[in-house]
Amino acid sequence: MIIWIASYPKSGNTYLRSFISSYYFSKKGKFDFDLLLNILQFPSVKFSKKKNNSELEASQSWIYNQQQFFSGEKLHFIKTHSNLNEYKGNNFTTKNLSLGGIYIVRDPRNLITSMTHHYSLNYDQAYSKMINKNQTLLEKSTDGDYSNFTFLGSWSSHYKSWKNTNSFKILFIKYEDLENNKFDTFKKIVNFINTLKNEKQSIDEKKLINSINSTNFSNLKNKEENEGFEESVYSKSGEKKRFFNLGFNNRWQKILPNNILNKLNNTLQNELNELGYEINE
Repeated sequence: MIIWIASYPKSGNTYLRSFISSYYFSKKGKFDFDLLLNILQFPSVKFSKKKNNSELEASQSWIYNQQQFFSGEKLHFIKTHSNLNEYKGNNFTTKNLSLGGIYIVRDPRNLITSMTHHYSLNYDQAYSKMINKNQTLLEKSTDGDYSNFTFLGSWSSHYKSWKNTNSFKILFIKYEDLENNKFDTFKKIVNFINTLKNEKQSIDEKKLINSINSTNFSNLKNKEENEGFEESVYSKSGEKKRFFNLGFNNRWQKILPNNILNKLNNTLQNELNELGYEINE
């Protein structure tokens, strides 16, 4: 069975994975990058039984591959950026395979800055991707295997597909709460996971605090600078880019160009209001 750690890209998924792996896969809540190997990504070539020669073929294999790798009683924490809506008639997962999920959403006006840095895009390009209902994500392997293919859709449809699903239980959290209400939010996450696992033992608060402290953003950033991080990417000029870049210092009020801010505020006004993100700050 799967517990999904889900998000639109650059919304805090790796931060969340770091905490969960620290709490559930270390003895005392001390984080190390190797712990992230306990929460790998799907779709991926690693979790595919065969080569897929197209995006459509890859999407037709999603549920089959989950059945092959994640069925049974054993619990798997799996990261994904996939939209839960159908892609060309193919579902991403089923309630028989998914025990639950944690979805992290981030203010899109901060998210877009992280996208421009990570994917080497300008703001207009990032904005176009965020509103594209057909947007996809693919890191094609050297032999042309499409097994990494992920259907994103628009930012709006992405978070709504997870928030509104009735197929399995979802804990919906905001990236900003990991800064503003850190202890209670991480405690809520552990309680949710323990409930899914049907564990009745109380939270180990010392381990919880250690996990929170050892995965705070500045620690993750320092570890990347000192040790490197294999999930970081290269710029178009071949320079390795920081994965943990601005974090909570990414403030759209100070960074975002007015024309992009106005576009996002107008296009996503309903979503911003629904999520409680102030438009006029």
